[in-house]
Amino acid sequence: MTKQVIVLGAGVVGVTTAWQLRQAGFEVTVIERESSAALSTSFANGGQISVSHATPWANPDTPYKALKWLFREDAPLLFRWRRLLGLPGNAGQDTAPDMALWRWGWQFLQQCNAKSADANLVQMVNLGLYSRQILGEVRAQTGIDYDCLTRGIMHFYTDHAEFQAAIAPTKRMQQLGCDRQVISVHKAIELEPALTGIGKELVGATYTALDESGDAQKFTHRLAALCQQQGVTFLFNTAIKRLVYHNQHIAGVEVISVDSKDNAALPAQSQILSADAYVLALGSYSPALVKALGINLPIYPAKGYSATYPVLRPDETPYVSLIDDEFKLVYSRLGDRLRVAGTAEFNGFNLELNPVRCQAITRRVRAVFGDAVDLTQPNYWTGLRPMTPSNVPIIGRAVNRQGRIDNLYLNTGHGTLGWTHSNGSAKAIADIMQGRQPQVNFNFVGLQD
Repeated sequence: MTKQVIVLGAGVVGVTTAWQLRQAGFEVTVIERESSAALSTSFANGGQISVSHATPWANPDTPYKALKWLFREDAPLLFRWRRLLGLPGNAGQDTAPDMALWRWGWQFLQQCNAKSADANLVQMVNLGLYSRQILGEVRAQTGIDYDCLTRGIMHFYTDHAEFQAAIAPTKRMQQLGCDRQVISVHKAIELEPALTGIGKELVGATYTALDESGDAQKFTHRLAALCQQQGVTFLFNTAIKRLVYHNQHIAGVEVISVDSKDNAALPAQSQILSADAYVLALGSYSPALVKALGINLPIYPAKGYSATYPVLRPDETPYVSLIDDEFKLVYSRLGDRLRVAGTAEFNGFNLELNPVRCQAITRRVRAVFGDAVDLTQPNYWTGLRPMTPSNVPIIGRAVNRQGRIDNLYLNTGHGTLGWTHSNGSAKAIADIMQGRQPQVNFNFVGLQD
C-alpha cells in the first residue's frame, strides 16, 4: 500500500519535499496557512543557488563584528537588545526578556570557534553541491522556467581585510569539491562588466562558475502546479493548530480554515487530518509546533530584507549573480528585475519594514550600479529566515527525550540558504522515508537507533 504523507508548509522546502515524495510513489498532502505556495520566506529572497556562500555566520570573526555593529541600525547583523533585555520599546510591547533569543544567542556564540565553523562549512558545502545537482535534475526532468541563469556567482570585495579573510574558506571549499576560485579585479570586471563603475574600489574577488541564480518564488509556484498535476493535494488557507501525539507516534494534525486576507480563523470547527507520516517544513514556525512533543529545535527567526528594482539599462546590470561580502548583500538578475537581499535582524517574529535598513540597501545599489536600475521604484520586502546557531539545517527523523518519534520527519532550519539547499534536502528526506541512505555526506538527525 502506498504510504500517505502530510507535508507541513508550502515554502520552497515544503514544495520540493512534496515533489520528491511524489516521485518516490507517496501519496502527498501539503498544508499551508497562506493562499498559495511561497508567500512567506520563499517569496522574495536573494535568488541564489550559492554553494560558495557556505561560510557560517557563526565564525571566530563574528563576535567582534557584532560588537562593532552594536549601535548601527543598518548593521548587517543586528540583535535587538531591547528584546534581549526585556526593555520597553513601543507602547504596549511585552517587556519580558526574549529567552528564546538568549538561548539561541548563547548557542550561536558556542559555534563561533574555528573547529565548529569548519565542521559547519563542510556540512553546508556538501549539502549545497548535492542540492545543486538535484535542482539540475529537476530542471531537466520538468523544463521548469524560473528566470534561471547559470553564469556563476561572484563574491566581490572593496575591503582588503574582508578579501584576505575569504581566501582560506575559498581554499577549504575547493578541497570539498566546490569550484570557487580567487580571481583578480581585472578578471572580475571581464566576467561582469557591470562592476566597472566601482572598479577602482575593488581589491579582489572569487568566482564559482557552476553556481546559479533564479526566482525561488516562481520556481516554487510552478513546481507546486506540477505537483498538483501528479496528484499532490494542497490545502491552502489552512492553519495548523497542533500535532495529535501519543506514545511516540503522530496520530494526526489538527487544522482550521483561515481567511486568506487577514489569516483570521473562520467560524468553523477544526478537523483532524491523518496520514502514515508527517514532514515538518514550517521554517521559523517549526519549533512552536513540536515543543509540546518534547522537541526543542534550535531555530530562531532572522529577519532578512530584500529590494527588487526594475532594470533600466540591461548592459549595465549584472547577469553574473553577485555577493557583496562587506555589506552582506546579494544581487541577482531575475529577467527585467534586479533582486538585492541580505542582512539579518534578530527581532522575534516582527515583520515591519525598517526604513533605515531599506534605504541602506538602495544606497549601496546606487553606489555599485548607479542609475542602471530604477531606484525610484524599489519593492521592499522582509521575511523570516529559520536560523540554526550553526547555519546547518535540521534534516532527518524527529527525536525527543523518550527516543525517536516513529512517523515524524524534519526538514527545517535552512536559514539564509533555503533556496540553495531545498532540492537536496527534499531528495534526502524522501530517501530517508524510504529507508535508504541519502547520497550525500551530511549529519542527518535521528537516524541512529
